Amino acid sequence: MDCREARELFPAHVDRELGLPEAIEMDRHLHACPQCQEEFMEQSRVRAAVKKHVTYYHAPGDLAARIATALPAEDRTLASSRRREWRWSVSATWLGLGGALAGVVALVWSALLYQALPSADEMVGDQIVASHVRSLMASHIADVTSSDQHTVKPWFSGKLDFSPTVGDFTELGFPLVGGRLDYVDHRTVAALVYRHRQHLVNVYVWPSAVHDTGAVRTQSRQGYHLVNWAGGGMAYWVISDLNAKELMQLVDALRGQAPKAG
Repeated sequence: MDCREARELFPAHVDRELGLPEAIEMDRHLHACPQCQEEFMEQSRVRAAVKKHVTYYHAPGDLAARIATALPAEDRTLASSRRREWRWSVSATWLGLGGALAGVVALVWSALLYQALPSADEMVGDQIVASHVRSLMASHIADVTSSDQHTVKPWFSGKLDFSPTVGDFTELGFPLVGGRLDYVDHRTVAALVYRHRQHLVNVYVWPSAVHDTGAVRTQSRQGYHLVNWAGGGMAYWVISDLNAKELMQLVDALRGQAPKAG
């Protein structure tokens, strides 16, 4: 995929309308092209701003009754020519009313469409699933392969504008496999890889302004378990086909070693 093809597909990618193969090609191109990456982020920001600040109007329930009341009553003493004019006026008024109602319906329909759009967390969750699947399909699970946290952590130095905490959880049954760079939520992130028996676990980490509420959110998509939370100024997303109970053991360990905010 070149820059011209990518830019033609930006609107569809922003609206998550691309199929998986096209989305994978797009993500690869964005990862390699800073110019397209910046343009795509700008389109995403515009979309988010429109969604956040758009004004929604709801038609009052008595609107139709009030418009009908405001219509002129028929004056049977008027000359036939006046009656014809009045009928044209009524027709025009009803046409106007129909147009107004059509506008209201369009506004309500637009509001419903916006409300039906996925939340920011849902959109990031989709990207996490796509990235996890892509890492397995492309056999590109790690850029640096090592079980030594003192090898993996320094590898990110100079490649990211933050330093992820890399833990060793071998004693819990989650040996470190390695790490790689990935692209999620419109930025380059750290992906740490752990293994539990035959299950691979991707742990995505990047700086976040989200307030640390201590909340841990879990969800299941396409056969994968996802867990995300915010802590120490970082966003964490964990994904694996490992069962939820065992995956939470790693999540608890990660939360215990994450730096505290402040």
